[in-house]
Amino acid sequence: MIKARIRKRLGSFTLEAEFEARSGVTVLFGASGAGKTLALDCIAGFRRPDEGRVLLDDAILFDAAARVNVPPQARRCGYVFQNYALFPHMTLRQNLEFAVEPLPRLERHRRVNEMIEKFKLGDAVVRRPAELSGGQKQRGSIARALLASPKLLLLDEPARGLDAPLRADLYEVLRQVRAEFALPIILVTHDLDEGCQLGDEMLIMSQGRIVQSGPPANIVAQPANLDVARLLGQYNLLPAEILQLDPQRGTSVLRVLEHEIPGRYYPGHFKGDRVWLCVRHSSLTARPLEGRLAPDEVPVTLDRVSTRARGVLLEFAEGLAVEAAQADNRKQWVVTFPPAALHVLSK
Repeated sequence: MIKARIRKRLGSFTLEAEFEARSGVTVLFGASGAGKTLALDCIAGFRRPDEGRVLLDDAILFDAAARVNVPPQARRCGYVFQNYALFPHMTLRQNLEFAVEPLPRLERHRRVNEMIEKFKLGDAVVRRPAELSGGQKQRGSIARALLASPKLLLLDEPARGLDAPLRADLYEVLRQVRAEFALPIILVTHDLDEGCQLGDEMLIMSQGRIVQSGPPANIVAQPANLDVARLLGQYNLLPAEILQLDPQRGTSVLRVLEHEIPGRYYPGHFKGDRVWLCVRHSSLTARPLEGRLAPDEVPVTLDRVSTRARGVLLEFAEGLAVEAAQADNRKQWVVTFPPAALHVLSK
C-alpha cells in the first residue's frame, strides 16, 4: 500500500494532496494542469516535495521532517511515462534486459522471455523504439517497468495517442496486470471513460487538490459539488428552486426552466433553497411535443443535433442536452426528468 501526503509549490501552483492506494488501480482524474503528473513525480522521487511523507508498505520513501529522501532508483516504483522513455539506441529486447541486468544470465533470459510472451511482443523485440507502433511501445514500457519487480506501478496517461483498437488492447493488458501482479497501480488520466473502465478507486483532482474520492461509479452517480460535476462533463446543470419537501413520502417539488417537476427528498436542504439541478445527459429522455405533458415533462426548443459514435446528442435552447438514438428536425420537444435521476448541488 502507498500512503502519500504531499505539498509541493511550483511557481504560482501548489500541489497539496493526501491519499492512499491499495492493490488494484487508483485513478488520478482531472483536467490538464491539475497536478496529477506532479503527484506521480513526487512519489517516484523525480520531484522533492516541500512538505509531507510518502510510505510504500513499511518503507519511508520521503519524510520532510526527518529529512529522508530515497533516490528514485531505490524506491521500487515502476514508472511508465507519457513518452514511454525506452532507450532509442537499444532494441526492445535490450530495453527489457536492462531492467533485470543485475540478475544471472539464465534468470534474466527466462524472465524477459516470460514478459515478451505475456505482453505479445515476440515480433517486436528485435526492433528499436522508432520502429515500433504506439501499442508496442506502450506494452514494452509496461513490461520493462514490471521486470524490475516494483512494489508500485505508476502510469502517466498510458493510452495517450492510441487509436480505439490499440486503446482496447492496452486496457486488456492493464486488467491482466491488475489481476496477476497484485500491486498498487496509480493511473493518471483525463479520460473519464478510461478511469471508469480501469479504476477500482478514483481521486478527482482540481487545482492541486483532491476534491472527491471513491469508486468511479459512485462519483459519476453523485458528484460532490458543482466543480466536480463540471469537470466530469456528463451532466446538465440547471438553476432550480426547491418548492416543497416531504420527508415522509421522500419527495420534493422543484422549479426548473419555469416549470414545476417532482423530485426526490433531499436531506440537508430546505424549502426555498436555490440549488443546481444535476442530471446526466443519458438519464433524460426526449420526444417531439405532442399531446399533454406529464408532471415530470418540460417543453423545450431544439437548437441543434450533434452526431456521435453512438446515437446523437440533442441540444436545446434552454441549456439542456439529451442523449438519444436518433432525432428529426422538429423544433418543439418535451424532455422527461425522472425524479430518481435528479440530484441537487448547493450553489
